[in-house]
Formats: sequence, C-alpha cells, structure tokens
Amino acid sequence: MSSRIRLLGALSALLLGSVAAHADTIKVGVIGPMSGPYSLYGQNFQWGVQAYAQVNGKTADGHDVEFVFRDLPGVDPAKARALAQELVVRDGVQYLAGAYFTPNALAIAPLLQQGKVPFVVLNAATSSIVEQSPYILRTSFTMWQNTVPAAKVAIENGSKKAITIVSDYGPGVDAEAGFKKTYEEGGGELVETLRVPLSTTDFNPLVQRIKQSGADTVFAFFPAGAPTLGFMKSYIGNGLKEDGIKLISTGDLLTEPDLPALGDVAIGTQSTYHYSASHDSPENKAFMEALKAVGADPSKVTMAAVAAFDGAKLIYEMIDATDGEQDPQKAVDAVKGMSWESPRGPVTIDPDTRHITQNVYLREVAKEGDTYMNKEIRTFEAQPDWGLEGK
Repeated sequence: MSSRIRLLGALSALLLGSVAAHADTIKVGVIGPMSGPYSLYGQNFQWGVQAYAQVNGKTADGHDVEFVFRDLPGVDPAKARALAQELVVRDGVQYLAGAYFTPNALAIAPLLQQGKVPFVVLNAATSSIVEQSPYILRTSFTMWQNTVPAAKVAIENGSKKAITIVSDYGPGVDAEAGFKKTYEEGGGELVETLRVPLSTTDFNPLVQRIKQSGADTVFAFFPAGAPTLGFMKSYIGNGLKEDGIKLISTGDLLTEPDLPALGDVAIGTQSTYHYSASHDSPENKAFMEALKAVGADPSKVTMAAVAAFDGAKLIYEMIDATDGEQDPQKAVDAVKGMSWESPRGPVTIDPDTRHITQNVYLREVAKEGDTYMNKEIRTFEAQPDWGLEGK
C-alpha cells in the first residue's frame, strides 16, 4: 500500500469519526524551525502567536485556542508532510500555520483538502504556494512583492548594469525573475545571474566574481540566517562598497538581529521589505509591548513575529466565522478581502489569491545611539504579489 493511500485512509477515518459540530478547544498546529540555524525564526513564530493571545485573549468565539508547535529545523519536505499528518490525524488540529521554507509548505499543501484544514503560511515566500490549495492563505510576503520595488529603486538610483545572486530554490528563483523583469523594463542591463546552494555561507569567491562582472549594482537574496550574514560580511570585507558596487536587496539580508554583527560599515545600505521592528505606528508600538510581555527580546524580533501575529488574527476570525466547526471553505471565505491595520501597516487578504497585500518600504540602515535599525525612508503602497499578477 502506498504512503499516499495510507495517508488518505487515516484522514478519512479521522473525518468519519468526528461527531461534534465544534470543539471546546480549537487546536492550531504550527510547524517551524524551533531548533537549528534558523531557530530564531521559529521563536518569532511563537512570540507572534503568544503576543496575539496576550492582547486578544486565549479564546475565539467562546472556544479555547491552543497552539501546538512542531520543530522542523531546515528544508525537509518529507518531515514537513509527516508532521502535518501527525498534527491533523493524531492531535486533531483544525488549522495549520508556519512553514519557514517553500519546499516544506509545498509538501504540506496536498494534505489540506482531504484533512479539511486551512493553512496560514507565516514565511515561505514563493508565489505559487497559494495556488496549490484553495485552503492556503498567506500573512508573510513573497519575493516578487519585495523585489519589484528593489529593482525600481536600483533604476532610480542610476544603475545601468546589475548582477543578481540568489539561493537556488523557489524564493531565490522568484527573486531573480522579479528583479530581472522590472530592471530590464526600466532600461537596465542584467550582466549575469548567479544561483548558489541554499547551504552556502562562504561567499568570498562569488563576491570576487561580482567584482569582476562590470556591474554597478548587485541584487542579492538568501533566506535570513547564516547565509545572509555570510554574504553581507563578504560584500563588506571584500571592498565592493568602496569600489562603488551598490547593494540592493530584500530585507532578508538586513534583519535587525544581524545589524550589530555588521556594525557601522552597513550604515546607508538599502533594502526593500514589508516590516521593520522600528516601524513608526501606534499598532507597532503596541505589538512590541505585547512581545515584551510574553518574554520576547526586542532586539531579536523579525518579520516572522508580525506574520505570526497577523496569522493568529486570521485564525481567530475563521474560528469566529465558523462557530468552531470544521468547515475550511467557510473559514477561508470569511477572511477573503479582510482588511486591518497591522503592526507593519495597512494590509488586506486578496480575495482572489488569498495572499496579503501590504506596503513595502525602502529602508536604510541607520544608527541611533547604540542601536542599529532599518529606517523607513519611502513607502510603496498596497503592493500585491507581482508574481501572481496577470495569471
């Protein structure tokens, strides 16, 4: 018997055995990197949902809400699928959330319709994820969404020739495509595209290649963590900045937790992103206070925390709309088109794509006192997922 048949049988048995219209406790399974090199982002998932419960309580529509966390340290689609199956079949979760890496999110997608479980993506950034199931929603971002503004900034800054360097997996391919299309439409020439293994942390040979390419600008994307810190240190240490090769990136390369390790040499470096911990709004100030109340370290807060905070909001709204019943289509339909003021700014769940429309900010690394931050200097309002536009 194939593993797929066994899985479908287990899920069918679970659904046939369910007799209650709704549960007193609604369980939400969250899959993310709670250990390993990306554990900070799993910790941010936890902080975000805990902060939401801190502000809004631990019940939705009279039902207790319990978040059940499972550790997935890296890219491991088989384990992602197994953890999702375990959460649905054994733990009885009615909602899934999380997924730091795209391959893990794609592995979970086939389980959703048979298991009748909506899935809120809290990080994985490939555009096509939401197309894999009508039960997938996203409160994070996509690479196209953040990269199109980056390419526009490069052109406006006078760039004529650029080179791209990205991690060789779904989000990296999307980032390269988004930059290339927008940059070339703006009149720039892309002299070379480099793709590197996801595990790359030593960028010195690649940085030398960038140096010799004749480009005046390099666009880079790697998943936030060890690769981004490695690239930034190589870019700075090999003198590309002094040689006049400008860097433009998505904010993954310049997350607030990494800025102290880069130091003053990073000041002035620009990136485009949908959230900075320093975002100046009442909602973000309240969010940061809620994070502190649940024990979060403010210097370690990343975009994953706000995605989880907003993801928890969606899940609470879906529970309310269904009175706790396991009705995924009704749940998802209830939040399509929903708009609110997030800690990152105004957001909307696109009713057609179920992806989040949000502002993207041009940020510049700055230092105030002893604190490094990404200071927002421009807003690209209401950015859709450009990778899904026109499909």
